[in-house]
Amino acid sequence: MLILAIDTALDHCAAAVLDTDSATMHAHETLPMMRGHAEALMPLIARVMQQSGVGFRELDRIAVTTGPGSFTGLRVGLSAARGIALAAHKPVVGVTTLSAYAAPIVSEDRANPVISAIDARHDHVYYQVVSGSGEELVAPRVAAIDEVLAAARFGAPHLVGNAAALLAERWPSAEAAPVEIDAQAGPDIAWVAWLGAAADPAHAPARPFYLRAPDVKPPAKAVPEPARTVAS
Repeated sequence: MLILAIDTALDHCAAAVLDTDSATMHAHETLPMMRGHAEALMPLIARVMQQSGVGFRELDRIAVTTGPGSFTGLRVGLSAARGIALAAHKPVVGVTTLSAYAAPIVSEDRANPVISAIDARHDHVYYQVVSGSGEELVAPRVAAIDEVLAAARFGAPHLVGNAAALLAERWPSAEAAPVEIDAQAGPDIAWVAWLGAAADPAHAPARPFYLRAPDVKPPAKAVPEPARTVAS
């Protein structure tokens, strides 16, 4: 299966072409960036596709990260993935950022739990906890950091994600310390591709997985002033 993977959820812009039959990554590129995803993504995809030697119609599937992450970045990636899928007549599947962070660790089937964490600002994080074999222990959610630290009850964890260091700094001294801290700006695009290959299109829609509403609210409508009567 030939997969085009796209990730613009966090502070990088990434794409890759994976051939699962031969376990070959034909091409991949990741550009660190906090903004500018809209301008960078399509040229990046064009370069990756050219380097891979694979045509869009040869693809079997497009995989894209759905979040949680930057509202603007997510829209850029999802729009590109849907547009390519529509033009090439291929299915598109969504992969959550939290699962992509955890995937390389879970693939090793370790004994320790894995906490994927993404900075949600204001002393909150998006997070998910899975066992070393991938069993879900805490479903994806957004919570205050102090609440997340209760996951120490599952044992010494592997912390991964752009908020991994934040959790490590606040980890309870009375609990078993994290066995590893992977403070990655974004998930490995190769694992976005592998998860996209394994996903069931019927249960992995390519739509935003926000976990909470945007911070920015539309301005309130102006209330018209009552008409004034001018005395004659």
